[in-house]
Amino acid sequence: MFIGSENFEEFLQRVKKFHGGPAGGVILGCLMVDMAKGLLPEGTLFDAICETDKCLPDAIQMMTPCTIGNGWMRIINSGRFSIALYDKRTGSGVRVYVNPNKVKQYKDMNDWFFSLLPKEEQNRERMLADIRDYGREVLGVEYVSVDIAALPNKEIGEYMICQKCAESCLSNVLGVCLTCQGETYITPKIGNAGSA
Repeated sequence: MFIGSENFEEFLQRVKKFHGGPAGGVILGCLMVDMAKGLLPEGTLFDAICETDKCLPDAIQMMTPCTIGNGWMRIINSGRFSIALYDKRTGSGVRVYVNPNKVKQYKDMNDWFFSLLPKEEQNRERMLADIRDYGREVLGVEYVSVDIAALPNKEIGEYMICQKCAESCLSNVLGVCLTCQGETYITPKIGNAGSA
């Protein structure tokens, strides 16, 4: 089986290098992206929507020029394991998703996909073999139209200097960055080397 121009084993090594391990979600996602790309008219300049933040964003970034950083991929987390590639001018595109009824036919892929067993009890080799052998068979496809104007704005906005920490941040009416407003998970440790 090939994904793009690579055989499965070559591709598995690339997934390990990019994602940090042989993640079934990334491999299945790459099959999804490969299928969607093949259904778009040749030469389509496309953007991507990913409907989950688990594994699929990496698949899109591995298989297309669409990345989070360049803004050509949007994650709209509905929790559905699906992607859409669409013409960035017209919104016409293809959505590929995992069909749950089809996954149920393959025990090890089903156990993994629906987390029916704890990870340590799942058979990773058989799950990967299921994806290799039957991954395309569990996918559903629909042609879609994306309402480009209704998508969340991806414009960055203007910058300002935070009045409290003096770092640059997105401009807001309070004049204080979100971190200084208390929206943070990062706290500097006492005795840091200091600022540059």
